[in-house]
Amino acid sequence: VQFVESGGGLVQPGGSLRLSCAASGFPFSSYAMSWYRQAPGKERELVARISSLGVSKNYADSVKGRFTISRDNAKNTVYLQMNSLKPEDTAVYYCNAGNFGSGNTYWGQGTQVTVSS
Repeated sequence: VQFVESGGGLVQPGGSLRLSCAASGFPFSSYAMSWYRQAPGKERELVARISSLGVSKNYADSVKGRFTISRDNAKNTVYLQMNSLKPEDTAVYYCNAGNFGSGNTYWGQGTQVTVSS
């Protein structure tokens, strides 16, 4: 199983970033995909989740209306569009794949997002 995460970086408050996570080594279209984040000194938290076929999406209250999760099963890739970024969005963002039936879960290596002026 391999993930290639990209799109992180430094952005000013109010700016936008688009994270990508390209996956391989498992049946991507059978897995729900999620983005988590972990800020320094804090626990890892769920940011957004999308069902295996993209029908269902869930968001943390703190990002609703600003972030959008999507996926392209033909490219085995999940995205997180982040708009109106705030300093409190600063964290390492992790891609996650989960299959409820098998219980398998896989994690990406993380990409740093820093929101600062």
